[in-house]
Amino acid sequence: MYAIVDIETTGGHASGNGITEIAIVLHDGKEVVHQYQTLINPGIPIPLYISALTGINNAMVENAPSFSEVAGEIYELLRDKVFVAHNVNFDFSFVRHHLNAAGYDLQCKKLCTVRLGRKILPGYPSYSLGKLCKCLDITIENRHRAGGDALATARLFSLMLGKDEEGHIPQFLSRNSKEQQLPSNLKKADIERLPSLPGVYYFHDQKGKVIYVGKAKNIKKRVLSHFTGNNPGRQRQEFMRNIHSVTYQDCGTELMAFILEASEIKRLWPANNRALKRFDLAYGLFMYEDQRGYLRLMIDKKKKFSKPLYSFSQISEGHNLIQLLLKEYSLCPKLCFIQRNNDSCIGMAHGHCYGACESTELPPEYNNRVQQAIAGMKAALPSFVLLDAGRTNDEKSIVLMEKGELKGMGYVQEHTDVATVAQMKDILTPYLSNDYTCNLVHSFALKNPEKMRKLD
Repeated sequence: MYAIVDIETTGGHASGNGITEIAIVLHDGKEVVHQYQTLINPGIPIPLYISALTGINNAMVENAPSFSEVAGEIYELLRDKVFVAHNVNFDFSFVRHHLNAAGYDLQCKKLCTVRLGRKILPGYPSYSLGKLCKCLDITIENRHRAGGDALATARLFSLMLGKDEEGHIPQFLSRNSKEQQLPSNLKKADIERLPSLPGVYYFHDQKGKVIYVGKAKNIKKRVLSHFTGNNPGRQRQEFMRNIHSVTYQDCGTELMAFILEASEIKRLWPANNRALKRFDLAYGLFMYEDQRGYLRLMIDKKKKFSKPLYSFSQISEGHNLIQLLLKEYSLCPKLCFIQRNNDSCIGMAHGHCYGACESTELPPEYNNRVQQAIAGMKAALPSFVLLDAGRTNDEKSIVLMEKGELKGMGYVQEHTDVATVAQMKDILTPYLSNDYTCNLVHSFALKNPEKMRKLD
């Protein structure tokens, strides 16, 4: 038994909106056997643009039952049926959310007449309910009202049942089928083309613009995981509606997928990526020349367009580094902002400040040691390559770090002997080095020392 459902709502996502009308048409696979329809008081004002579209206004629902008052009846109509709707995930998310709020847990199979239409009735320019029904000479009475749209969907579904010569409906209802989980605008063929390999995937909107970039150890499995569950929030519902296609780039390793994802998010700036847009180490080591001509080192919060000499996640890490530089290169704690009071310089008392803070040591001598400290710090940054699996059995992947910065990554034939940094740079694709990617590579190298080759 099929329950063909249509609803009218106060907005586009279930968690922040109410249902204003619901219609349920029961279909036994041959014909309509029962109809149910009611207005519902959503408990919140109906926006004017919704009233203009549906004709349902606040006065019409003022004395209508709340959803909780009819939830039991709705649940009994749906609970042992196949839930059918045009763009089923929208209707199902609303009905299930509000049934849950009323204490009912709806668990049933779903069928989407948009997705079924593309399979059983291919070749039409649009699969929106109004345009598809017009092409098929199906009359919709009371368009944008639950009863009229539900009956039109029932007639459309009857047509599909009669023309389903290849058995698409049973296939969709199969326990192993993932078809009903997919966004209504995403073709199943896009999913079938995805490999079970590490890499990066891209969700595109109707115009082909990338709206989300993700990385995965298994691309197909990760992409499908986006479509499980029934989160009723606005963000997820809009995201699902906007997915029209998916593409990918395979990578040799999960680490390379992480690096590529970070680079692509910075390049494309997709609307639905948020976490990596915000990621950055918060503090940096900066150097500037003061009015007296002395070079000064300081730890400060990183600002837009600023270029620190070194980055830290915590301010204490930066202060610890400066303390080491003070002692090793005889720098002044006052000029490095370690001592901020007007007392006598503790560096002079301990013998590692020669009076730059009191101008008894001239800038050229002091600045020379500051430059030596920076050069020594940079020289201590590691240079190495990570050698790992390639995309095929006859190649290997290379990630190159030079003086603590990511220089590039790529692939070579399995038995290629890459001897120098210069040679590697010629064959690798350069990637912008940032705190996130450098931390990824350093962490991976520490956990997998057998894959690291140090460079001079």
